[in-house]
Amino acid sequence: MSTQGYIHSVETFGTVDGPGIRFIVFTSGCRLRCQYCHNPDTWKMDDGKLTSTDELIKDILRYKTYMKSTGGGVTISGGEPLLQPAFVKELIDKLHQNNLTVAIDTCGFPDINDNNVKETVDAADLILLDIKSINPQTYKKVTLQELQATLNFADYLNKINKPTWLRFVYVPGLTDNREDVIKLAQYVSTMKNIQLVEVLPFHKFGEHKWEMLGLTYKLSNTPEPTKEQTEEIREIFRSFDLKVQ
Repeated sequence: MSTQGYIHSVETFGTVDGPGIRFIVFTSGCRLRCQYCHNPDTWKMDDGKLTSTDELIKDILRYKTYMKSTGGGVTISGGEPLLQPAFVKELIDKLHQNNLTVAIDTCGFPDINDNNVKETVDAADLILLDIKSINPQTYKKVTLQELQATLNFADYLNKINKPTWLRFVYVPGLTDNREDVIKLAQYVSTMKNIQLVEVLPFHKFGEHKWEMLGLTYKLSNTPEPTKEQTEEIREIFRSFDLKVQ
């Protein structure tokens, strides 16, 4: 038996979504509407291609040698992969049977009290958790959703000591409030499971997709941060004894 899920695309030699060389599975479907999203074409689940876990495993195993030799594995991203927990859980189990480790890249917005979501999170080897902002008003402005579900998700990861990399997208004029960044760093520093913090500078690589979909891209006039500005944000996290990439 092979469960099917909606897949947007795959990447065979990813190097920025977890350790080593990685096979990235981009699922379709997301409830957030982030202003800086570079894949708005993943928002609607049924816009993706219905694909079985067996089909994916067959494709992934072609690259197993490359992944294993670099300490890599598979990352299930999106969209939001945890909107399809049964599909993702089955895929993780089959990858484990083939001695491959799995990371889930998530915004932490699905309800962690959902047992299917919880079981899928428990099965993953690593979580890449994207927290848009620790300020509820800013989070709502960025995503059109409420912050609390993501904090509940983060608290659960800490409770079970799940290896986690925090991801924070630094957007000038939107998520760059120093007080908010300090509060986020302080919050994260209390979590025993955080292995790494990634501060990702805002970019406009996905702007053309918004235009193609007939959507209004609100950040057209927002400057991409300089290396120096991004490093200043990283230093805030380092000041709380966090390992920062």
